[in-house]
Amino acid sequence: MRKICDFHTHSFFSDGELLPSELIRRAVDKDYAVIGITDHAGMSNMDSIIDNVYRDCQIAEKYWDIKVIPGIEITHVPAGYIAQCAAYARGRGVGLIVVHGETIVEPVEPGTNHAAICSGMVDILAHPGFLSQEDARLAAENGVFIEVTARSGHSLTNAVVVQQAMSAGAHLLINSDSHAPRDLMSKDFSRRVGLGAGIPLDHIDTVLFKNPELLLQRIAASSRTSFK
Repeated sequence: MRKICDFHTHSFFSDGELLPSELIRRAVDKDYAVIGITDHAGMSNMDSIIDNVYRDCQIAEKYWDIKVIPGIEITHVPAGYIAQCAAYARGRGVGLIVVHGETIVEPVEPGTNHAAICSGMVDILAHPGFLSQEDARLAAENGVFIEVTARSGHSLTNAVVVQQAMSAGAHLLINSDSHAPRDLMSKDFSRRVGLGAGIPLDHIDTVLFKNPELLLQRIAASSRTSFK
């Protein structure tokens, strides 16, 4: 697989601009191999996001040549509740669980990164800001993927994220955090995001192509064909 794998995007079921179906169609046009739709969720809206996004994902994957993954991004949930929130999502059959990490451009509760990594339920820690060495080490041990983001603002600490994750042996992913059509990435742009963040040239293909395959295997093991 040598096409784009983007596990973090948003539809208008949270704060994106597009229907899930249009977001997927535009990803097909960008030559994506995989798109994850991970709208912002807490317990107040999780059920509606799971049910609504799943329908379009199921239809699109049937007719278009793309792997579509319905997921959620747990966002601004109290750190102490992240594990319960993620467990609820997993119980509903969600195979891709992202947590909105401690970006420096939003008032995310300190301890969110640590709670996500230690929950045993989270697949990706998104835009984690000043990721600590200890949390990077725990992410490596727990198999949590760490995001290098193309999103303006959130990307300001990409270099720190890459340095900490690579020194600890944690798996990196490059995601768009797309909210609008212009945010979807080309393969060349995705590569430049990674290189600009400090991923070594001899490691960039691992991040772009090998690590997504590892995550896809994990998703396949934890997701269900239909939601409860």
